[in-house]
Amino acid sequence: MPSSLTASQEELKAAKVPLAWRDQCSALLIPLNTCRRENYYLPWTCENERHGYEKCQYDDMMRRMKKMSKLELQQAE
Repeated sequence: MPSSLTASQEELKAAKVPLAWRDQCSALLIPLNTCRRENYYLPWTCENERHGYEKCQYDDMMRRMKKMSKLELQQAE
């Protein structure tokens, strides 16, 4: 289910993103990791990129939770 937030496998491989981190928000992780490397992982840098990635992760979790609750309601009926 590719979306605008999902990077291609070639992009992920070129950016050396581990398999565990290749999810719906992977396209936001590539520029975040690039920014982190350029700024030596200083915690006060790359705040915009980090916030966007964390919001994407949160939205994805909420989407999965809603889907799971709908499935549980269907099974209860």
